[in-house]
Amino acid sequence: MNWFKRVAQNILTRSKKEIPEGLWNKCPSCNEIIPVKEIEENKYVCPRDGYHFRIGADQYFKLLFDGKHEFLFEEIQPVDVLGFKDKKPYRRRLEEARQKSKASEAVVIARGRIDRIPVVIGCMDFSFIGGSMGTVVGERLKRAMLLCAEEKIPLVVVTKSGGARMQESAFSLMQMAKTAAALSELRKAGVPYIVVLTDPTTGGVTASYAMLGDVHVAEPGALIGFAGPRVIKEAIGKDLPEGFQRSEFLLEHGFVDVIVDRRQLKETLSRLIRILTHKVKKANGNGKETLKAS
Repeated sequence: MNWFKRVAQNILTRSKKEIPEGLWNKCPSCNEIIPVKEIEENKYVCPRDGYHFRIGADQYFKLLFDGKHEFLFEEIQPVDVLGFKDKKPYRRRLEEARQKSKASEAVVIARGRIDRIPVVIGCMDFSFIGGSMGTVVGERLKRAMLLCAEEKIPLVVVTKSGGARMQESAFSLMQMAKTAAALSELRKAGVPYIVVLTDPTTGGVTASYAMLGDVHVAEPGALIGFAGPRVIKEAIGKDLPEGFQRSEFLLEHGFVDVIVDRRQLKETLSRLIRILTHKVKKANGNGKETLKAS
């Protein structure tokens, strides 16, 4: 009667093959498991259903710039002016955000070329405290705007933010007025300002420089708005329309000029900049393209 006795068995089994981390990713939209390399080669867009993965400033710079680019205003760093009291000190939160995002702040400014056209790009990074707008974000963007106005260089800003940074209180809200004032100088100089709205763009960023561009480009399916859909629904006590605050809804209602797949983003920006600056491509004697004012 050994039925209820545990008997040791010497059964040889093959060692389990584990999938190394970082080789596969799951699409939040179609739930397909896709090799990370395939996603990267497809410019961080799901090859199955076109879902646009959230990416950081470094990835956008690699996608948009022709090659080398120069970082600007990196010396401007955030400080805990208010001595914000929380479970986790603000200084520690900033350090953790730098390690997590590999970025120096929630916006990174770089100078380079798009299709051989000199341009400055300011790209927000959601992995840095939710892409929140603080004093450094506003100051870096303001300096980028004034630089572009002075040197007549087009400015592109890629937005991705959860809104103002609460750890900086009213100082973060002041950045809305600061960036709007700097944009007036850019407009006086006749320099193009293009905004690329990505998922998500909300809060004070939407209420300021994200909606003050000459042209508003949006990625497919991006959440764009001031307050979130849940907050609005609770405030008005009514169900919201299908697709509310998504880029397709905003395009239909005139808040966005065009929706562009990330795989065509560089080409679209190049075309827009050429139109806004009245520049065209012409072939020279060597068969190479050069920029010439029309």
